[in-house]
Amino acid sequence: MGSSLQSPVREPHGLVFNHVVTPSGARLRYALCGLQKPNRGTVCLFQGRGEFIEKYFEVIEDLRRRDFSVATLDWRGQGGSSRLLKNPRKGHIKSFAQFDEDLTCFMREVVLPDCPPPFFALSHSMGGNIVLRALPRRSWFHKAVLTAPLVDIHFNDRLRGIARAALRLMKLSGGRRMFLPGTLHHPLDTWGPKAQLLTSDQERFERVVEMVRANPDIGLGGPTIGWICAALDSIDKLKREYHAELKLQTPVLFILAGNDRVADNGQARQLAKRVRNISVVEVRGAQHELLMEQDVFREQVWAAFDSFVEEEKPWRYEEVA
Repeated sequence: MGSSLQSPVREPHGLVFNHVVTPSGARLRYALCGLQKPNRGTVCLFQGRGEFIEKYFEVIEDLRRRDFSVATLDWRGQGGSSRLLKNPRKGHIKSFAQFDEDLTCFMREVVLPDCPPPFFALSHSMGGNIVLRALPRRSWFHKAVLTAPLVDIHFNDRLRGIARAALRLMKLSGGRRMFLPGTLHHPLDTWGPKAQLLTSDQERFERVVEMVRANPDIGLGGPTIGWICAALDSIDKLKREYHAELKLQTPVLFILAGNDRVADNGQARQLAKRVRNISVVEVRGAQHELLMEQDVFREQVWAAFDSFVEEEKPWRYEEVA
């Protein structure tokens, strides 16, 4: 099967880029689009590891056609935001608490003062992990849609414990800033088996490759051992916090990719079962990057999104320290 995409996606009309600086000094690139009225509120678009705002131009256009304003950012360490190591190709983070700071700064300094409410979250993969970290304490969002959320990394069940132990041992042995073995030192730039773990849509994949070739500074290579260990720590945190007694104020929808070999669908379903206010749908046959997939899969994602956000629910912003 192939994409029905016919032409490259240009920068959305009215998209404005800017930067904000976090309390710890990270410089975050963000973009806003369509703040003028009338609109249905603002969708806060949160990308996954290694991604960048330009990759989501088509998604921003999809949201604008739905009369939403859009606010999005590059997490620290990727895209046009501050890089954390001398080698800018290394996807690194010390702790996902640094992403918590990015999210809080973005919401408080950009979204809450400048964007029309109500606010919706639309996140992918790592972005879903970061949003889930915030939801027990924050009610910024009227609703949250998480595509392929990184509730856990897709491991072979028999090797899960061994892999985790090996990664932590490599970190303790001084390998925190080393590339994860087997990953690439540069962004994916050829259509092949590793690319097909992300999407079955060759045309959309190659479009992103061309974006990075045109602007190499936004590209990122594989994750470091430190990034993987930080992700595992965050995964463990979610498992502790998302317990049977928890009821989220924010309704959440998990949209799972049926053929996901990056995020663990089974763990996502288990978390959803433990917590009230989380619903789950699955797009059968799709790979991890649901919003970058073939139209036959993307249409199902947008149908689920539309149905979920249109359900009525009173919205009230409240922040808990």
